[in-house]
Amino acid sequence: MKAYWQLTLAQLRIFSRNRQVLFFTLLFPIILMLALGSFSGGGNVSFSLAIVDQDQSTYSKQLVTTFKENEAIEVTDSSSLEQGLESLKNADYQLVIHIPKGYEDSFQATNDDSFKVPVYFSETNLAASQVGLTVVQSTIDEISKKELEYSPLVEVETLGVRALDIQYIDFLVPGIVAMMIMSNNMNGVAGQISAWRERGILRRMQGTRLKASTFIAAQISARLLLNGFQALLVLIVANVVFDIDMRGSWLVLVGFVVLGTLAFMALGFIIAGLAKNPESAGPISAFVTFPMLFLGGVFFPINNMPEFIQPFINVLPIAHLSNALRETMNIGTPLSGLWLETTILLCWLLVSFFIASRTFKWE
Repeated sequence: MKAYWQLTLAQLRIFSRNRQVLFFTLLFPIILMLALGSFSGGGNVSFSLAIVDQDQSTYSKQLVTTFKENEAIEVTDSSSLEQGLESLKNADYQLVIHIPKGYEDSFQATNDDSFKVPVYFSETNLAASQVGLTVVQSTIDEISKKELEYSPLVEVETLGVRALDIQYIDFLVPGIVAMMIMSNNMNGVAGQISAWRERGILRRMQGTRLKASTFIAAQISARLLLNGFQALLVLIVANVVFDIDMRGSWLVLVGFVVLGTLAFMALGFIIAGLAKNPESAGPISAFVTFPMLFLGGVFFPINNMPEFIQPFINVLPIAHLSNALRETMNIGTPLSGLWLETTILLCWLLVSFFIASRTFKWE
């Protein structure tokens, strides 16, 4: 037990004395989170439009006021249609509404011909334009029904359901934590063990009464403390800067941090066993971690990726670790609802440690 504590403290001292390790394990994920979170923006849908009111009547001004009262619309008055269209071409607005003369008279008209209110949209930004056109159409329809006292035979009863306000930063933070766990343990273990083997440190340890289990247990404890402190630091910064809430159980979150650390440490020991020297350990680790970094749902949802590759992605440990952390933090899913993620990470842990025990070499 004494040897175990001494090795654990020695490993922590190695971390603290290496400034590069401290930077990449502690500061780099925080800098990445702040950069992506700051430029991602919020999750609210909004668009801008310009209104050319040539009717200048009570009805047309009422329509303009209705649009301005909508918080999702940024409304600007335009003096002429030509100016509004020029601004639309320059991408200053997504829509331009033209209220021609005769708009108010159309409400007193007795004929069945409908009055046209031209709405110009940008074809280069169809996503925002389609949202804006839908809002404009529903707004004008609502005003028409109110002024003409139109009563449909069947009405739609709108019932609002308050949904979770999850933005991209809420999606990103658990992915950053999963990325840290993967990188610290796969790259860190593989590089360090390979370097110690080449320098003869492992051979000298083997010559003592030190057991391999004690050595591995000390490595696990030190990295668990490092990963736990790092994850806590990221969550504190995310809460202070982006007001990220923790909706689930802290105990479940810690459990997945521990499980992810063990699974990726086992993969790191496999790479350390296969690598002949530290120079080859780095490329092997990068070959494994780089695809998982972009395919494992760290920065982008897995559902947005091509369907033919999703079965392969759903086997990756990083995909289930990031999803488990995301479900716990953003939704508050209990451990019983994360049985699939727990099972797959346990399978990776057991199989990887079995392979690592066969490939690990002291010298």
